[in-house]
Amino acid sequence: MPTPDFAALLRAASLRVTKPRLAVLTAVHEHPHADTDTVIGHVRADLGAVSHQAVYDVLRALTEAGIVRRIQPAGATARYEARVGDNHHHLVCRSCGTIADVDCAVGHVPCLTASDDHGFTVEEAEVVYWGTCPACATARSTGEPVPTS
Repeated sequence: MPTPDFAALLRAASLRVTKPRLAVLTAVHEHPHADTDTVIGHVRADLGAVSHQAVYDVLRALTEAGIVRRIQPAGATARYEARVGDNHHHLVCRSCGTIADVDCAVGHVPCLTASDDHGFTVEEAEVVYWGTCPACATARSTGEPVPTS
């Protein structure tokens, strides 16, 4: 998949194009489901000295603009991804914390049709599948240490 034009994405969202914003978008695009510390590490590798607060501010602005999606499975730290607007869901490994994307199981965004919406306008549904990833299942069966994500 070709790399998106991040500058055009920022302009379309009425956000200024800055080096920190471009570096954060690159990090999130190249490392889906990265936590904030991981994003900070990649941004610093790209730009040098950048404060935690600057990265937090950029992530917040990108999330509010709909360019980045923030997910936070129960008991986990917040993660960020560039896949937005398609109402996909996630698989989370209970052992190592690996997260994988999953499309809706049946039809076109079926989970947006609640059995009773109580008058709400449903815009997004969050489904998280929990289980054991293949690497952790293999490690358990062979007695090897469980990998960490």
